[in-house]
Amino acid sequence: MITEKMIELQVLRQEDVVSVRQSVRSFALEIGLSLIDQTKVVTAASELARNTLVHGGGGQALIEVVQERGRRGLRLIFADSGPGIANVESAMQDGFTTGGGLGLGLGGAKRLSNEFPIESQPGAGTLVTIIRWKG
Repeated sequence: MITEKMIELQVLRQEDVVSVRQSVRSFALEIGLSLIDQTKVVTAASELARNTLVHGGGGQALIEVVQERGRRGLRLIFADSGPGIANVESAMQDGFTTGGGLGLGLGGAKRLSNEFPIESQPGAGTLVTIIRWKG
């Protein structure tokens, strides 16, 4: 996979979640994602940035325009050094929540993405990568 362009943003305050959303929308427009795909990737980014802040205690977001096998897309990587997720499979199910929210975050973000690897260890933080490919 080739990275054409990237930006790294800190996710330490609520305003940073807004910055992530705006940057993702800008990159999505730049590569010509459809309005539906823009909405999907921005929504997923918003959920994951919020999770990074609320559950991970803050972290980083890396936004990349990538190319692989003749196709372009956005790869978003969210990393935190928070408490981690004890059971990723349970956390992916709708309705699972540890923060009093709706519990749609991780599962919803996965449904809005084309690829969704997640790595988490209790006490070692969480790393979520999503990719949304263009059409």
